[in-house]
Amino acid sequence: MSALREKTRIIDQDGIRRALTRIAHEIIERNKGTDNLVLIGIRRRGVPLARRLAEKIKEIEGSQVPVGVLDITLYRDDLSTLGYQPVVRQTEVNFSIEGKKVVLVDDVLYTGRTTRAAMDAIMDLGRPRNIQLAALIDRGHRELPIRADYVGKNVPTARLELVEVLLVEIDSVDEVVIMEKT
Repeated sequence: MSALREKTRIIDQDGIRRALTRIAHEIIERNKGTDNLVLIGIRRRGVPLARRLAEKIKEIEGSQVPVGVLDITLYRDDLSTLGYQPVVRQTEVNFSIEGKKVVLVDDVLYTGRTTRAAMDAIMDLGRPRNIQLAALIDRGHRELPIRADYVGKNVPTARLELVEVLLVEIDSVDEVVIMEKT
């Protein structure tokens, strides 16, 4: 069994802050403000990123954007490979998404399969006006025709590498590292 070791630290705490500030500005600009805008973080690290984006948007625009939490476990196309008892956590979207501009927030965009699962989950909650995607890292290697509307950083990677986003809310540190198998 191979182990992982850190290969390269690609973003530090200030880099994450700057990327989220830029994404917040881009979201506001593209949507011409915050009317009918909601952010939904994909569990796990998409959730604190969505909350941080909401705070940035509030600082910039002065209005609070609702933030939801989406668990996609049961929508995954690889559910049978996750084990007999996958851990399903709660989806917390305590507002209507009907006619809303939904920005899905995730930490890393890779094959596109997580995003596809998230869009299926969103559609079960209602019919939004549109769905946009914000990802802190886009590492390429898409298997589905999905692209992010807002990207913090494009990071070309090898398929055997792993991009790990560490956030203070979960990991006690803010950084993005590339890990490699040893």
